[in-house]
Amino acid sequence: QVQLVESGGGLVQAGGSLRLSCAPSGRIFSSYVMAWFHQAPGKKREFVASIRWSGGITNYADSVKGRYTISREDAKNTVYLQMSSLKPEDTAVYYCAGAAYSRGVLTTENAYDYWGQGTQVTVSS
Repeated sequence: QVQLVESGGGLVQAGGSLRLSCAPSGRIFSSYVMAWFHQAPGKKREFVASIRWSGGITNYADSVKGRYTISREDAKNTVYLQMSSLKPEDTAVYYCAGAAYSRGVLTTENAYDYWGQGTQVTVSS
């Protein structure tokens, strides 16, 4: 069983940046897909970005394209979400997710096997 631990959330002013990290407890194999979702108060959890561990192919929600960057660091077995030009509407709990292999629609929660506990990101205006 893989456990995902997120870190890096916090309070930032609009226009600022934050970097989230996700460290799986077990080894990440090349077949894995890692992703970030977020859930704003009163809303459903939504896809933010994904990355295939092998090859590093990425995908982003339209709302974050050009502002967020997902990446992975093999040596540290860690996935990052670099968030820039943050807006108040980016305020949410951000969750790291992992899939043992690519299946289904990677922008949906059902495609993922493992979830972190979430980290709060608050953007003030």
